[in-house]
Amino acid sequence: MTGKNKVAVAQLSPCADKDSMMKKVDGVCAEAGANGARLVLFPEALIGGYPRGQSFGAVVGERLPEGREAYRQYWESAIDVPGPECQALGRLAQRDSLHLVVGVIERDGGTLYCTVLFFSPDGDLLGKHRKLMPTGSERLVWGYGDGSTMPVFDTPVGKVGAVICWENYMPLMRMAHYSKGIEIYCAPTADGRETWLSTMRHIAMEGRCFVLSCNHFARRKHYPAMAGDDPEEIVSRGGSCIIGPLGNVLAGRIFPANAYSMRI
Repeated sequence: MTGKNKVAVAQLSPCADKDSMMKKVDGVCAEAGANGARLVLFPEALIGGYPRGQSFGAVVGERLPEGREAYRQYWESAIDVPGPECQALGRLAQRDSLHLVVGVIERDGGTLYCTVLFFSPDGDLLGKHRKLMPTGSERLVWGYGDGSTMPVFDTPVGKVGAVICWENYMPLMRMAHYSKGIEIYCAPTADGRETWLSTMRHIAMEGRCFVLSCNHFARRKHYPAMAGDDPEEIVSRGGSCIIGPLGNVLAGRIFPANAYSMRI
């Protein structure tokens, strides 16, 4: 990585459908490009949605009909890779001269994967990373990545890769990325707890790399499946951040819905 490049994390609230989210991504890309950013990181499962509060009717030994219907709707909200949404994201990357790192729900046959897509400023889909180990109940919903998609791309802004949410607690996965010389370590997540910042600072120091982490800011009303009386209750506080190689917090933690950029 040479010189200083402006990078951004885009902390967004969920939308009801992928078309609305694509419009929101469009606006963020336009703003980031106009402000000189060269790379933008978006949260885990941004397009397709993080299924917070969903059970999909799954109990041991049984699947309720309404749960099957909920899963069908979730499958419909996912995207094909490559596919129309990938083409649209590529056009945004090209229009605004950005590297994009975007969390999506990818469908492949009857299986859904929590995936990160990488786009170049030329609009090319550079590749993807499928989450190797979904966390807890996510395993009822998402397939397992097989380890063949763990790329680190050598780009003009630095060597870029991504590790999704609680994959960051897998030491050998972190080491695989360090061994590839990662310089901009992207950590899209759905974890907004206080402990997340310490994890990101540790990784930055351990790998001597810049760490960008991006999460959703969401209220209960953004997740219809969640029970509760107060639609304005915050259920995902955000906490997106940019960390320097010595563990110093360059930007964040960000708690309101926002986007933040920093030269690194």
